[in-house]
Amino acid sequence: MQPINKIVRNTVFLFFAGSSCLQASAFAEVADRVVAVVGNEAIFKSEIDNRVFMARIQYPELAQDNVLPRSILDGLIDQKIILTKAKIDSISIDLNALDAMVKERFKQLGSRFASTSEMESRIGKSSAAIRNDIREDVRNQQLIETLRKKKSVGVTITYADVMAFYKENQAQIPAIPEGVSVSQIIKYPTVSAESRARSLVKIKEIRTQLQGGADFADLAAKYSEDPGSAKLGGDLGVARKGQFIPSFEKTAYALNEGEISDIVETRYGYHLIQLLSKEENSIHARHILVGLDRSKGDFAEAIQQLKAVHDNVVSGKETFADMAKKHSDDPASAALGGKVVASGSSSSTLAPSSLIPQLQKVIATLKKPGDISEPEKIEPPQGEPFYAIFKLNERVAAHSLDPDKDYAYLEELALDNKNRQIFNQWVQQLRKEVYVRSSDI
Repeated sequence: MQPINKIVRNTVFLFFAGSSCLQASAFAEVADRVVAVVGNEAIFKSEIDNRVFMARIQYPELAQDNVLPRSILDGLIDQKIILTKAKIDSISIDLNALDAMVKERFKQLGSRFASTSEMESRIGKSSAAIRNDIREDVRNQQLIETLRKKKSVGVTITYADVMAFYKENQAQIPAIPEGVSVSQIIKYPTVSAESRARSLVKIKEIRTQLQGGADFADLAAKYSEDPGSAKLGGDLGVARKGQFIPSFEKTAYALNEGEISDIVETRYGYHLIQLLSKEENSIHARHILVGLDRSKGDFAEAIQQLKAVHDNVVSGKETFADMAKKHSDDPASAALGGKVVASGSSSSTLAPSSLIPQLQKVIATLKKPGDISEPEKIEPPQGEPFYAIFKLNERVAAHSLDPDKDYAYLEELALDNKNRQIFNQWVQQLRKEVYVRSSDI
């Protein structure tokens, strides 16, 4: 575990996204000057002052931290070095996630002011300009995080490594908060035969163009209905094994580099996949998606199916896990018998606060392990609405970490620490390759 000043330095670009656009009045009359140069880019004192200002608002305990400006400057230098590498490697990002994060950051920033006009007056920019600044910061954050994940592909850790990490950091590991383990069976509305047929005709027409020599990236940009990748020529970036829907991933891994698949159907619609590169545990692919129109779909059948599943499980005729594998429309959790795992993790214990409000309410009604909810309509912030039933597997009270009972959580901490060390070593090597000059601040 790291002391707070180390965390600020190493993740300044993650926690203070959007803060560089602030022009606090306290700094309005201070003469600006260059405090560092990275390659051919300059970092100004005003940017450091603004970030220090925001850090101390968010973390009052930093008010007397005299090394905070230096920590933030070092973090920004690392950020610029990393971004240079990220752009060289043509790292792509999820534009849907980017838009959602920008919206949330703008909302958080606005909550610090009595009104929009006060925010614009204090910052000295229009709302549109503030959004643009936040978008650039969040985009940089996403680029860095994507590169970080790419660098961690294939990194493993042994039991001895985990226990050594625990021994070294035991006193600094915080208590584990309350958690819940839940399973789900979800159903989306049915898609009409006419809608399915229209989508199939369209994807076949695109395939014909590809067979005629058309460029995959150009067609993805023109026709793909995946907004997160279409603007990137369908590029999905580098993904670990297990991150894609099984049918999609199986097809992609079977391709040779540069090869284009036949039509692949998933819950999202019809895909054409081109493999760019692959390793044992990761894959880099792009795709063209023609989605299925569910706007006129019927939830009645989905509700009826879920009620039947609920009754069969409660009566003991079937197990929840078997029903999830047979009937759930979510391939990731279905493969695990309906068990929900945290995004980017193997842990099935979730913090209740991490769930959307609708799910928090449903889970709160399940009092003991084995309890199953009635079918509930869920409307996530992103994506299509669906109906689902949920089973409470376990409710874990907040407690101090036990290396035996909480080994999976401890292993995740140790692996994250190892990945962070590898990434930081790589950044330090880059520092030797990029011109960096900094001054006192």
